[in-house]
Amino acid sequence: MKKVYGSAIEALEGLLSDGMLISAGGFGLSGIPELLLSAIRDSGAKDLTFASNNAGVDDFGIGILLQTKQVRKMISSYVGENAEFMRQYLSEELELEFNPQGTLAERMRAGGAGIAGFYTKTGVGTMIAEGKEHKEFPTGPDGVMEAYIMENGIFADLSIVKAWKADTTGNAVFRKTARNFNPPAAMSGRVCVMEVEEIVEPGTLDPDTIHLPGIYVHRMIQGAHEKRIEQRTTRPRPAA
Repeated sequence: MKKVYGSAIEALEGLLSDGMLISAGGFGLSGIPELLLSAIRDSGAKDLTFASNNAGVDDFGIGILLQTKQVRKMISSYVGENAEFMRQYLSEELELEFNPQGTLAERMRAGGAGIAGFYTKTGVGTMIAEGKEHKEFPTGPDGVMEAYIMENGIFADLSIVKAWKADTTGNAVFRKTARNFNPPAAMSGRVCVMEVEEIVEPGTLDPDTIHLPGIYVHRMIQGAHEKRIEQRTTRPRPAA
């Protein structure tokens, strides 16, 4: 089965449609599938729902799709650092489903594992719990009952992720904090397309270091990436 494609446009051919749900890896500007996001923008697909921790910044990451008004809804944990994201949300141009970060990661992982839903204490008693099923479970040796809320697994039409290295069968390694949401996002998609900094031959990577098995990856591309720093904080160098 061919998994390596020549470009992001080729890798996404036949996969995009209006109104689809896309699960995207990344955290801030770390580990975002920038090449695939640019190709989605250029495709003109609209009314998209993105499950992603955040939406990058105004001119990078999912932010470029907010600029073109191709995103209808975000399933996210964080709105900051993106003025257009905040503007569209506050003006009710963009639907937003807030999720605690751990809950969002588990919703993606659950979808990839075929788990339709799970209970969690996170969000009980807050706006996160509004309209969700509540159930009490005994906790601890004394059997005290505590409330939990039901969260649904995320089953995306497409997942897009970015890896550091992968072999041609899709076994992938992510670099340090750039791993973030990428593995669960990849798992949650019916089809997963991955962009990689370096593609190597099978057997090159140590099996014990694989972060994402190739069974979850259907298509991938290799490309050069722009590594931006979201916020650079410096101080004057002290005098010698």
